[in-house]
Amino acid sequence: MVAKDHKDLIVWQKSMDLLVEVYRLVKKLPREETYALSDQMRRAAVSIPSNIAEGRGRSSEKDYIRFLFISRGSRAELDTQLLACIRLGYLDESDVENALNLSSEISSMLNSMIYKLSLKLKA
Repeated sequence: MVAKDHKDLIVWQKSMDLLVEVYRLVKKLPREETYALSDQMRRAAVSIPSNIAEGRGRSSEKDYIRFLFISRGSRAELDTQLLACIRLGYLDESDVENALNLSSEISSMLNSMIYKLSLKLKA
């Protein structure tokens, strides 16, 4: 079955799950991080499904791939921020385990989508 809409894409659905998880996690951060790290984390988390959706809504596969790359970059940024939270002692590894697992899964899906769409463009 071919996805008709971005909401049908499993990668988008998992990205939305990650977004919800990140919003849950940032509530645990210290108050002084409200406008710094937590804001960056929320932005990166929102960017992942947003760029998948925007790319899916574009008229060309080349544009779609570009937005998937942006989404992939935001996912890497979020990973870095989650790991920074651990290093700074704001969150435990167990706190971020689910988010990091979702992120890894999303990364694999994005890589696969980019690869398959790139092959299709070359054909």
